[in-house]
Amino acid sequence: MSEGYRTKQRALVLSLLQRAGDRHLTADEIARSLAAEGNPVGRTTVYRCLDRLVEQGVVRKFLLGEGESACYQYQSGECHAHYHLKCSRCGALLHLECAYLDGMAAHLQQEHRFVIDPAKIVLYGLCDRCLQQQKEKPQ
Repeated sequence: MSEGYRTKQRALVLSLLQRAGDRHLTADEIARSLAAEGNPVGRTTVYRCLDRLVEQGVVRKFLLGEGESACYQYQSGECHAHYHLKCSRCGALLHLECAYLDGMAAHLQQEHRFVIDPAKIVLYGLCDRCLQQQKEKPQ
């Protein structure tokens, strides 16, 4: 496979992630979206492109839990470290900026000499929409 071919595929993957904005996409979602746009790219190639983009620091990779697919997001210049909330019911992944958790991170660093990576912190529970649906559901 020529370098130009791989670069073309990488550009397609990157463009899709840039258009996705704040959304986190799995490699399978990327492959399906590209195919739907008339640019089929095999899953293996998508994974290779994503690995390269992560190495270059252009894309962030999120490992959300054992047995779950990794998610990827374009890292714009505006993106900074934040925590994530993952809905156990619908799978939504939400960004969270929270001074309370920042304080916890500072405490861990000062008192326990341990630096956490906010990008890898994922808290699981129910999003507001799923919580409301659960409340409305007759018992």
